Amino acid sequence: MKFNIKRVFFRLLLGNSTPHGIALGVAIGAFISVLPLYGLHTVLVVLAAIIVRPANKFAILLGTNVSLPPTVPFITWAGYETGRFILKGRFPPLQWSDLKNISFKSIIDHYEPLFLGSVILGIICALAVYFLVFFVVKGIIKRREKKKKNAGKL
Repeated sequence: MKFNIKRVFFRLLLGNSTPHGIALGVAIGAFISVLPLYGLHTVLVVLAAIIVRPANKFAILLGTNVSLPPTVPFITWAGYETGRFILKGRFPPLQWSDLKNISFKSIIDHYEPLFLGSVILGIICALAVYFLVFFVVKGIIKRREKKKKNAGKL
């Protein structure tokens, strides 16, 4: 018997789930991953998996991969600048030196616009990811059903 990682992945993702449940899960994970609640993402993912019943649990976990180490500086910058724009520039622009010389005090000083902007960015990201995943999964399911139907005719 051959182990197929692709088959296992699709069983975890598609098993007993609707396109809505999968898309909702990925969207929730993406939203959580954009939030600047460092160290709490895992706790939030577990809580979301418990609270949001229709969401696919595996998909929530997959959605958190929006904020992998290479994307974190860009997400942080975008969240901060979005919050700064909404708060009418009451905060200074984020400088590279702020990220290089990061301290607890600098995080606290920049946290209000970072959190506000990240929530807005997270909502936008979650909506975009939801619709993208919904239509992709719906297409995959249709193709699989068509394939099964055609295989039954043989």
